[in-house]
Amino acid sequence: MDERLEDLSHALDHRFDRIALLRQAVTHPSADGERGRASAFERLEFLGDRVLGLVVAEMLLERYPDEAEGDLARRQAALVNRDQVARVALALGIDRVLVLSKGEQEAGGHANPAMLADACEAVLGALFQDGGFQAAARIVRARWQPLMEESAAPPRDAKTALQEWAQARGRPLPSYAVLSREGPAHGPKFHVTVSVTGEAQAEGRGASKRAAEQAAAAALLERVTR
Repeated sequence: MDERLEDLSHALDHRFDRIALLRQAVTHPSADGERGRASAFERLEFLGDRVLGLVVAEMLLERYPDEAEGDLARRQAALVNRDQVARVALALGIDRVLVLSKGEQEAGGHANPAMLADACEAVLGALFQDGGFQAAARIVRARWQPLMEESAAPPRDAKTALQEWAQARGRPLPSYAVLSREGPAHGPKFHVTVSVTGEAQAEGRGASKRAAEQAAAAALLERVTR
């Protein structure tokens, strides 16, 4: 385990003074039965999510000095979504060091984008706590710059695109409903469904109601525009 943590430290370009922080960041709550330890992962994830959002926002302001807030917000949402964060987790090798319960391992947890994204954010939180903002910002800039360059145009807002699709066909506006809200207050997970008259429903999940609605809209839009 220590050798794998050393490999991850190298990928992060940071030597940890408090290696316990990194160990907590890669120990999923499912694998930790000790009281209080499960929250360490979640607290680091909470912190890392905020660090990631701040650094990416700063990068976007620098890269697109004349772009409107709405376009910047859509770019940021696309860059810090679950799948993109999971891509970075794989590039860093977090999947190889992530500690899961036996059940989660058997269910394919090491390839689960949601778990990988959560762990990546926890690792960023640990990096921030051990090395400060500059240490965390350095790796975010290095790993997210290539992702930023993949798309020149701002991503389309899925909810707006789905609404326009429905209106163009004389349909009522899309209807959204929250199926469930799970997780702690500081890190909720929303499960949302969206429907358009005459079409099957689609579902989406996210760390906020809006994010879940966007995911659901994107899923339904993909289905109806095939």
